[in-house]
Amino acid sequence: MTLAVYTHAACLGHDPGPAHVERPERLSVVTQALRDAFGDALHWRQAPRASRGALLRVHAPSLLHTVLETRPTQRLALDPDTLLSPGSAEAALRAAGAAVAAVDGVLGGDDRRAFCAVRPPGHHASADTAMGFCLFNNVAVAAAHALDRHGLARVAIADFDVHHGNGTQAIFEREPRVQYLSSHQRPLYPDSGGGDERGVGNLVNAPLPPGAGGAEFRTAWRERLLPALEAFAPQLLLLSAGFDAHWRDPLAQLRLHADDFAWLTRALAAVAARHAHGRIVSVLEGGYDLDALRACAVAHVGALLAAPATTD
Repeated sequence: MTLAVYTHAACLGHDPGPAHVERPERLSVVTQALRDAFGDALHWRQAPRASRGALLRVHAPSLLHTVLETRPTQRLALDPDTLLSPGSAEAALRAAGAAVAAVDGVLGGDDRRAFCAVRPPGHHASADTAMGFCLFNNVAVAAAHALDRHGLARVAIADFDVHHGNGTQAIFEREPRVQYLSSHQRPLYPDSGGGDERGVGNLVNAPLPPGAGGAEFRTAWRERLLPALEAFAPQLLLLSAGFDAHWRDPLAQLRLHADDFAWLTRALAAVAARHAHGRIVSVLEGGYDLDALRACAVAHVGALLAAPATTD
């Protein structure tokens, strides 16, 4: 099968500074690696800008004003880790727009699966606050769009970034139509995502201790997260695809390898095949060692391409 990849050169224009780990080269290595590895099996699509209406489904007007209207002439720190540069507003609009367009593509178009090669990442951004390198919450914008515009009753977000997606959880913790599942290192920024955080029964967190490797990661998904996802029977599966749980990543202490991400992608695709007609939208989140990010992105997209889209 083929897979749609949504990206835009404007996502390279978000520039938090030469010493910042969330740098434009992250996106460059991912897109080049995918072109080299998969060639014509990928359909490349230009990411549109997200509309204000799409953003306002999950974000407060004050956050839109901060990100879109500040218009800094040089870098401006929103917090010690999260910065605006002259190109940040356009990058953020394209990143969120990619996720929205990908949802439209898999629900109403010819695509069955899509990968959004975008930055800045999104899953830490809350309704009213940009934080943790994130300006808009791309996957949350996509989920709300699927509910509102496509009338879905069950959308699941599986988040395997090493950091807990506190923003995504906070946005949907009282929304029973959205299930949020996350494996992540704890303790680690942002110090959320305990196993007892349940929302309205729609949150499933599986924290992992520093030093945990592929065995512990696979057990958490096999025994806790995947059964919950299966029971929810999502009509659409969204992925917060962070690759910073890799052993080479400088920001955390989990010990995963590229094949662990491929294993999980195949397992998630199998659930989507049973319940969602194979419909998956994956959105790039973290991953800050360039060699590891390259290898993991190829493993992830390769698994999305290879896994059956249906159970027929």
